[in-house]
Amino acid sequence: MVGPIRQQLTQGITADKIALTLALGLALGIFPILGSGFLLCGLAAWSLKLNQPIIQATGTVAYPLQLLFLLPFYRAGEAIFQVPAIPLSIPQLISRFFENIPLFLREYGMTGLRGILVWAVLAPFVTLALYHALRPLLRRMSRT
Repeated sequence: MVGPIRQQLTQGITADKIALTLALGLALGIFPILGSGFLLCGLAAWSLKLNQPIIQATGTVAYPLQLLFLLPFYRAGEAIFQVPAIPLSIPQLISRFFENIPLFLREYGMTGLRGILVWAVLAPFVTLALYHALRPLLRRMSRT
């Protein structure tokens, strides 16, 4: 990813804009609903006029982190809202789905929503921290 970023810096895109693109790509890439990062990154890049390939690549690179943080986001949401932890093993998910689809959608939908709320509280801080950490590095890269 360094090559395309360096190329963008030499084509007039500011280091600050690329830092924002990378920070948002990572923060949106860990959104706690599988498969949603691509869409969120695309919408953010389109609405903020950011580099689409860089934000998509960053969101894709963040996928392992998304998997790593899914359970902590969900469990933190359950703890904050003081609801019992819902089982998240694949066999139980499949079994519960086929037992009662509306109940499954309600229970797991609420778990997802609680995870999204936890992410929504943390994501701005992650984005700001990454943005401020990346700016000096990218500014140095743009001078070389």
